[in-house]
Amino acid sequence: MAKGDRGAPARGKEVAGEPAPDFVQLLTPDGERIDKSVGADGVEYTIDLTDEEYRGLYRDLVVIRRLDAEATALQRQGELGIWASLLGQEAAQVGSGRALRPQDMAFPTYREHGVLYCRGIDPILPLSLYRGVDQGAWDPAEFKVNMYTIVIGAQTLHATGYAMGITKDGKVGGDDGEAVICYFGDGATSQGDVNEAFIWSSVFHAPIVFFCQNNQYAISEPIEKQTRIPLYRRADGFGFPGLRVDGNDVLATYAVTRTALDNARHGQGPTLIEAYTYRMGAHTTTDDPTRYRVASEVEEWQARDPIARVRAFVEKQQIADAAFIAEVDEQAKQEALQLRERVLAMPDPHPLTLFDHVYPNGSPVVDAQRERYAEYLDSFEGSAH
Repeated sequence: MAKGDRGAPARGKEVAGEPAPDFVQLLTPDGERIDKSVGADGVEYTIDLTDEEYRGLYRDLVVIRRLDAEATALQRQGELGIWASLLGQEAAQVGSGRALRPQDMAFPTYREHGVLYCRGIDPILPLSLYRGVDQGAWDPAEFKVNMYTIVIGAQTLHATGYAMGITKDGKVGGDDGEAVICYFGDGATSQGDVNEAFIWSSVFHAPIVFFCQNNQYAISEPIEKQTRIPLYRRADGFGFPGLRVDGNDVLATYAVTRTALDNARHGQGPTLIEAYTYRMGAHTTTDDPTRYRVASEVEEWQARDPIARVRAFVEKQQIADAAFIAEVDEQAKQEALQLRERVLAMPDPHPLTLFDHVYPNGSPVVDAQRERYAEYLDSFEGSAH
């Protein structure tokens, strides 16, 4: 076990130079371990992991960041159509992703690459979507992760309906019960779909955790232009608990999410978690964040880097040595190189495959459209489809 884990209870820390509302934190930006932290819901949170589990979380964070950087580079080189980077949000995704139990179901947006990684999904699969090779190639039933959702907030209704179905199937009420987690960003909280999902999940006591990654910007709009109160307090108006966690703290995120999911599976209804984090890069590779935020703000948040604090912690507690850090770096490098090679070797799909999976049993209308499109392709000189 880690040494020196005792510390004073924490309710909130200074974030980006401003006093933050109460949030759960178990690991400070300089890597100091806090034993207990009380959330806005009045619950006292803590975590007790083995040294191997601490090392595993560090490995996840490093590998995921390196794969994300490789994907960004591939897009810049014309190999991906677009990419939504998770840079800066690794702890929120790894902490919540590792908190899921095998039977739980996740509904992502389009940035949860870390969650997919934690659920065992091959990193090539989200990249094939962004390369335009397919519509998303993993099996939601196998990995318990729904497909990426591009429409902002739409997945919250999908997740709520799925959670209501779990209840109807009698899969709630014990340790082996199922729960749902639904991811979205701070900007999505302004969407009607999200608020409708809050209403339905509350009224029907659905076993769902709404996980909002508040990365401070809805593309170019800062959080102060989106809400007059902290986002987690919106749960009050819908009748279920809400709390804020330091989204750059993988330990706190793990502890809070595991508790909320367990509450859901035991029939205690929904919870809203606001993971207070920061998007270090652009919203997507089509965005220029220098147009709407200043460099000093980014520098302040870089001091709260989610990976740096875990590295500081495992080194201070002698959980990991220089050889382990080097091994993880090399693993991340090799996985990134392999991912690049696989992306470059990915064949382009034939244009007519666009029609293959529209309906499970086919359609005369789709067949006619396929035929007209084939004729259009044949009109080009040298066409061979």
